[in-house]
Amino acid sequence: MTWTFTDDVDVFLDTAGAWLATRPAENTLVLTVTATLRSSGPHAYGEDAPVLGWWRGPDGEVAGTLVQTPPYRPLLGVVAPEAVGPLAAAFPLTAVNADRATAEALVAGWPGHQVEEVQRLYRLDELVPPFPAPAGRPRSATAADRALLVAWHRAFAADVGQPDSHAERLVDERTASGDLTLWETGGVPVSMAGVSPRIAGAVRVTAVYTPPEHRGHGYAAAVTAEVSRAAREAGAQEVLLFTDLANPTSNGVYRRIGYRPVSDRLLISAEST
Repeated sequence: MTWTFTDDVDVFLDTAGAWLATRPAENTLVLTVTATLRSSGPHAYGEDAPVLGWWRGPDGEVAGTLVQTPPYRPLLGVVAPEAVGPLAAAFPLTAVNADRATAEALVAGWPGHQVEEVQRLYRLDELVPPFPAPAGRPRSATAADRALLVAWHRAFAADVGQPDSHAERLVDERTASGDLTLWETGGVPVSMAGVSPRIAGAVRVTAVYTPPEHRGHGYAAAVTAEVSRAAREAGAQEVLLFTDLANPTSNGVYRRIGYRPVSDRLLISAEST
């Protein structure tokens, strides 16, 4: 019953990948981050090497994972309750992104903490496209849209409080794979949405963004419904997305088009002492 750590994503996935795939919704972030590390190299997220860990329970089977890609906070997948205490002893934490129960168990041992954000994970149930549909139509983004897409990815990152240092890579990868969709009216793009690569039968809708001047017309709902439909028709068994629970507008939009809550994740930092 111990935590093991490595900076080698292949070692991590060879050990924990099959277990992660048994619960692709709850482990979606760990699965997509490690897939990016495998495809784009260990410095895909920053200059420092990643830290990847797994816990083995008393039966010798993997029952918990951790991934940190500096400068981002440690990210936990599903973690067995009995692994939380040993994790705190083996890997000193001052911040974490974890499911609610695991995060609350971890911070119980901290002198103080601050919940910076609550993210809600949704799963697509029965898709309900917006009706009436807004004006316009969807189309796949292309390399000719690169400048606009990079600018929108940066604006999206600013809106959600994330660094924008990987906008170019994300745009190039998602455009090449056909995983970025634009909604346009009169030939003018007004909204976008992307999807992550399919892993263990699951995809996650990402980077849903509408510039301020085009908001309030239903474009985000329409483009999200379109990428969700396409993902499911392409064979995805799970279509997922995250929202900031503090944003009632986006939560309401996703519920109306057929997404249902799965779980919450807390982004927590220790308070300065």
